[in-house]
Amino acid sequence: MNINHVLEQFKFKGELESCDIFGSGHINTTFLATYNEDGKKRNYVIQKVNTSIFPDIDALMNNIFSVTDFLREKIKADGGNPHRETLHFIRTFDGNKYFKDEDGSCFRAYRFVDNSKAYDTVDSAEVFGKSGKAFGRFQKYLSDFPAESLSEIIKNFHNTIWRYENEFIPAVQADKADRAVNCGEEIKFVMHRREDCKKLVELIEKGELPLRVTHNDTKLNNVLFDSDSDDAICVIDLDTVMPGLALYDFGDSIRFGANSCAEDDDNYDKVELMLDYFEAYAKGFLSEAGDALNQCEIDNLAFSAKLMTFECGMRFLTDYLNGDTYFKTAYPEHNLVRAKNQFALVADMERKMEQMQQIIKNITE
Repeated sequence: MNINHVLEQFKFKGELESCDIFGSGHINTTFLATYNEDGKKRNYVIQKVNTSIFPDIDALMNNIFSVTDFLREKIKADGGNPHRETLHFIRTFDGNKYFKDEDGSCFRAYRFVDNSKAYDTVDSAEVFGKSGKAFGRFQKYLSDFPAESLSEIIKNFHNTIWRYENEFIPAVQADKADRAVNCGEEIKFVMHRREDCKKLVELIEKGELPLRVTHNDTKLNNVLFDSDSDDAICVIDLDTVMPGLALYDFGDSIRFGANSCAEDDDNYDKVELMLDYFEAYAKGFLSEAGDALNQCEIDNLAFSAKLMTFECGMRFLTDYLNGDTYFKTAYPEHNLVRAKNQFALVADMERKMEQMQQIIKNITE
């Protein structure tokens, strides 16, 4: 791979000074290029897209360009800074949204958001609340975007009942790795909650939950914070932007950020939903997105946290039964530990569901 040849394909401003590997992402290969334009530094991010995970590069990039172009206009109308509050992707000199080299590798580029930082771990309810505000703003700005015009990058990604019937049950029945004997209680835990899997899908079918533009990877490190003010300014990593439910993004954020323990911590008795973190995120999210959501969405915010946690645990358990073919593992029982951790969090959410629902009610009334 000749990175200089790749750089020459994009409409960058100035003369190239340096280009180095950047970031800690596991999916795409990322570079940071610095250019000098009349004494002013300009930084650009260049990524080699992992087309084994994202084979339909055209659909992926069409989604990203459509959403970021729309966001820029919304941010301008709101008096914001479109260069800092959303990613700005750069076309090639040929006018294309990405460059494909001779060996089929695909590259894209966007402006680096200067004077920004990201957090890898949720260390305080305050920071978590700020990320909620960023994802809530994302929902608000895109609330009138035609979500149905976007491609579904990963089919049935949060279709929980589909995953239950087409992935989990076949994995239990096949028991390819002869591991079912090790996780009988966990299998029962999932089967006893089959009805939960259908709830949001049925509300979509009834027309009570609208399709929206969803991010689908709402980890804290996918939000950039201003280096000076520490305010959340920009949502990044838009590879899985596609039609879905606002509830998916809210619920997965809570799953990730309001767990008292790391996802693979095997001290299951210590796993709990931190209500102060839940409240901080909900306040931030609803302060921006609240007016854009309908009542059915608001009524199911607390449930969505439980469902997204359950779905993730079910996926870990499915992969364990299949012999660890999807998620990377560090040891043989890793996926089972992850599943038990998520199910412990689900159980605690069930105990605290009334409190969670009351928190949402207090915020919205």
